Amino acid sequence: MKMTSEWVMILDEVDQLNDLILNSDVHRQLVDATESVYSNPSLVQKITEFNKTKDLYEDVQRFGKYHPDYTQIMKLIRTQKRELDMDETISALKVAENEFQDLLDEIGIIIGKTISEAVKVPVSNPFFQTDTGCGGSCGTGGGCSCSA
Repeated sequence: MKMTSEWVMILDEVDQLNDLILNSDVHRQLVDATESVYSNPSLVQKITEFNKTKDLYEDVQRFGKYHPDYTQIMKLIRTQKRELDMDETISALKVAENEFQDLLDEIGIIIGKTISEAVKVPVSNPFFQTDTGCGGSCGTGGGCSCSA
């Protein structure tokens, strides 16, 4: 493929869009929320412990209720997850992540519709799914109703 002046203009537009996204309030909120979570040593320790428990949970899932530690690990992972979910700093991070994902979904839809109305754009938010005609599972081998 040859690099034409049209491709250079498209790449310049992409760079401008990237700069707009990185300088947006939504991105700044995401960065601030991430820094708040990962600069808190007690939260980092809780997250590390939760990740270790997740590894145990995956091992338990291989054997199901027949695993000797099934009940204990199931209770532990639920307790740790609830504790993390109830933390205000982590909740703020989740909200910021969702808002940033919504921004990216909206940009993807706009770009897709600019190219063609037939372009299917998988999105994470159900609000945008009806707009695209795609349930977001096109990669599952025909699991969605679109005709991609």
